[in-house]
Amino acid sequence: MNVAVVCSYPAIVAQSGRLARNVTKGRNAVDARHRVGLYGSPASSAAAPPTRQTLRSSRANAGAVLTGAYSRATAAGRRQVTVRAEADGEYDYDLFTIGAGSGGVRASRMAASAGVKVAVCEMPFSAISSDELGGVGGTCVLRGCVPKKLFVYGSHYAQSFEESQGFGWDFHESKPSHDWGRMKQSKNKELERLTGIYMNLLQSSGVDVKVGRGKVLGPHTVEVAGEQFTARRILIATGGRAFVPDIPGKEYAITSDEALELGELPKRVCVVGSGFIALEFAGIFAAFGSQVDLVYRQELPLRGFDEEVRTFSQTQLSEKGIRQHPASSPTAIEKLEDGSLLVTTSSGKIDCDEILFATGRLPNTKGLGLEEHGVELAENGAVKVDKYSCTSVPSIWAVGDVTDRVNLTPVALMEGMAFVATVWFASVKRRS
Repeated sequence: MNVAVVCSYPAIVAQSGRLARNVTKGRNAVDARHRVGLYGSPASSAAAPPTRQTLRSSRANAGAVLTGAYSRATAAGRRQVTVRAEADGEYDYDLFTIGAGSGGVRASRMAASAGVKVAVCEMPFSAISSDELGGVGGTCVLRGCVPKKLFVYGSHYAQSFEESQGFGWDFHESKPSHDWGRMKQSKNKELERLTGIYMNLLQSSGVDVKVGRGKVLGPHTVEVAGEQFTARRILIATGGRAFVPDIPGKEYAITSDEALELGELPKRVCVVGSGFIALEFAGIFAAFGSQVDLVYRQELPLRGFDEEVRTFSQTQLSEKGIRQHPASSPTAIEKLEDGSLLVTTSSGKIDCDEILFATGRLPNTKGLGLEEHGVELAENGAVKVDKYSCTSVPSIWAVGDVTDRVNLTPVALMEGMAFVATVWFASVKRRS
């Protein structure tokens, strides 16, 4: 079965310049010539995902167009969707979303607001994710952007205290002290507040929330905590999980999840990786007073960034007291009798108390039952989708990091909105 989608709806996320200009000018009609998916047009089915620059320039316009259309439809009292589950009782839900992170929550809320009967499942809340624990809000809210920024903000005070002396502040013989445990407690209190807000947003939109791990049992069936539900469409939005390379002693390593939940500030930290997450954590620990060793494979950090930025970042890291080990990779981790760690790298050895791997994330598809029911996965476990976010099974769709396209929160949000617009705010024709 091939699915052809013709948007009778303003542009969702457009990579083509003509469509982006149409959105900017506020044109509210897209004809058959403007058949668009999230990542290109049918004329170029192999179109590459948009760049960050393209996303930044079009995100605000596309978001405004989508939100405005939903609002206008609601205000006019027009029901633009056919709620087949309510009409014929064939399915329990029109949409069942597995995963309540950024993309899953946005898609579920938007669909429910349009009159679609929706359910979403998510595992119980925990600051550290696992096969059985997660939480409504997802990675960004619970163990990514938000808690990390709280730690970044907290670390800035160290430099502020030092600089304040030039403005007349004097701490006499005592220096400001920091309570890591109290900061972590405040962080977790904020996370509990935020996950509660996301839960309320779902419920107030009319979304049924199921607590537990979801598993696909067929093209239209999902199991959660031993209970089975049927749905006309299933949306996979389970995000990604932090990855630790398979080296001897990897069980002693931590990821960003555990780094945000450490019981106390480690005196010595080895951070592996050179992306912005690795550099942010290196800066956080260094600002709080830890001795930090940063290990990365390239000659410069921030692979893929502008060369001048990379060089400047390397200089700034050194000025912050961070010891860098470029062109180096960890090969083994050994736990010593005193509880400390000895990290062997391709260029030497490093003594530390914690080793943090910030070497990337993998799509979270393990145990979802996707391959068993015909959903194609990439070698790294990512769900393969077309430009409309549809999988190899026509009734199963996927958005966000689980598809391993552009793994950013704003992208997951837009993919969720684009999915709803494609399915319920467009003319969908199926041809055998």
